[in-house]
Amino acid sequence: MRILVLGRSGQVGTALTQSLQGLGELIALDRAQLDLTNPDAIRTTLREMQPQIVINAAAYTAVDAAESDQAMAFQINAVAPRVMAEESERLGAALIHYSTDYVFNGGKQGAWMEDDATAPLSVYGHSKLAGEQAITDVGGTHLILRTSWVYGLHGKNFLLTMLKLAESRDSLAIVDDQIGAPTWALTIADATSAIIRDAGEPAQLAALSGIYHLCAGGHTSWFGFAQAIFSHASVQRKPQLRPITTAEYPTPAQRPHNSILNTDKFRRSFGDLPTWDDALQTCLQMRSGLIS
Repeated sequence: MRILVLGRSGQVGTALTQSLQGLGELIALDRAQLDLTNPDAIRTTLREMQPQIVINAAAYTAVDAAESDQAMAFQINAVAPRVMAEESERLGAALIHYSTDYVFNGGKQGAWMEDDATAPLSVYGHSKLAGEQAITDVGGTHLILRTSWVYGLHGKNFLLTMLKLAESRDSLAIVDDQIGAPTWALTIADATSAIIRDAGEPAQLAALSGIYHLCAGGHTSWFGFAQAIFSHASVQRKPQLRPITTAEYPTPAQRPHNSILNTDKFRRSFGDLPTWDDALQTCLQMRSGLIS
């Protein structure tokens, strides 16, 4: 089985290159090897490589920058996934694509279901929703996996930002009125690997095509996430944390207040996922070299 991963150098892409080992012939490309703003290059690459599974871990994820860079966000998050879906259908391949909690407006009481009405608050959210809709419109075998608050030991994310700031700050003000499930990139990658392994053949995924919520169990606020990081991390300095409101930390892009995703559908179809706190502890143990 030939598996093509796009977005190799990103958080999830990096984790996928670890998790997918042994499942088949793995080809992983980064932005230097495939320009996702060039639809013809995407088509040519997929036709030449003839994968049975395409995993799109690439995305325009600069949420605030997208507010002033709408064309680029939509090119990478909406146009490119449509081309991937068209070429995957043409090849008879399965497409696995990652999306986001930002497709919702955050106003619901309780966890978001896959079929809840979407209403993005930001350009980034709109571009990711457009990518979902493009893949669904094309059809073919596809899994759209929405996740939330992704972090890891590579790239730019909340975990690494907190650890970096702790080196020079005595105190940090952290937003406490946005809630969601911090999700380790390796949790996402391992779950994706398990889906492929258990399916056996890409054709087995056809009956499971659709949208799923894939994120860690439980939920917290950004402030609670920061508290957990410094509770579990081995750091020389632990700054004092102060909770603040979203209004006290204005950003170009509006964020949803409630990003809790209901994962029951995923768990019924593919199995359990770790809690966010357990995954964070494992991640920090790996950072410290306590586990490999």
